[in-house]
Amino acid sequence: MSEARTGKRFPLELPIKISGVDKGGVTGNMSAAGVYIRGNPALDIGSNVEFEIALPPELTGGNEHVVVQCKGRVVRKDAGSGDEHGVACVIDSYDFVRQG
Repeated sequence: MSEARTGKRFPLELPIKISGVDKGGVTGNMSAAGVYIRGNPALDIGSNVEFEIALPPELTGGNEHVVVQCKGRVVRKDAGSGDEHGVACVIDSYDFVRQG
């Protein structure tokens, strides 16, 4: 199996809010091009997804959280134990929103 990932992955566990999904999840890892989401996201391979991740000040070097609003696509879904699943998403676009 060939490796399709590009860019450096960072093992960050941050809460993630997924639009249109009751229960979000947490990031398993992130890169500039994608994110792996652990939890119970009801997302299928090929579906479009919009989500928000709040980056804490210790990661951004600032004094406040920075929210990243992303749009992307689900490219892989992993079965987990029970209701827990993981999905890999490609990020197609993103915007940074400063929070007070």
